[in-house]
Amino acid sequence: MVERIVVAITGATGAIYGYRLLRALQQMEKVEIHLVISEQAEHILKNELSLSVDDLKKLSHRFYDESDFYSPISSGSFITSGMVIAPCSMRTLSSIANGYEDNVIVRAASVTLKERRRLILLTRETPLNLIHIRNMESVTLAGGIVMPPLPPLYFGKKTMDELVDLTVGRILSLLGLRSDLLKQWGDNDLQ
Repeated sequence: MVERIVVAITGATGAIYGYRLLRALQQMEKVEIHLVISEQAEHILKNELSLSVDDLKKLSHRFYDESDFYSPISSGSFITSGMVIAPCSMRTLSSIANGYEDNVIVRAASVTLKERRRLILLTRETPLNLIHIRNMESVTLAGGIVMPPLPPLYFGKKTMDELVDLTVGRILSLLGLRSDLLKQWGDNDLQ
């Protein structure tokens, strides 16, 4: 059985999380990747990673424009195993929390919630104000998982890539996908 995963990258800092997630998913057998990148994310990808949308399209099976409401991911009848928004801007979080489906990213997230599938949001903002917190609460009450990318520092990782990969490993675990990116506490090989 093929696991369909929707990945969205929005215009918050932290594009590396979406990029590394795509790379990890691409290496997995029986995973079909459906990708959406917001217009603002295009600028972040270029500034933070020197990557273009075309570079990331190559890491997916299907790519959708954020205004394409006719895409399959806009419908609950298109079965997926879940959706990850990495990173998730506060604008996108607010739109999801308030049901404001102004693009296909928010529409696909809304569909994911209404169909009771996994929705994981890597929110990127600090410090948080009360509006952010209430939006996170609304999404959580609706069944979403709000996961600010806070890597566990107790594993003694030394590089940014290692820390990002720990977070990606946690995302994969939440989706029910096994990978070598995340060691469990108590594993003998932890250092």
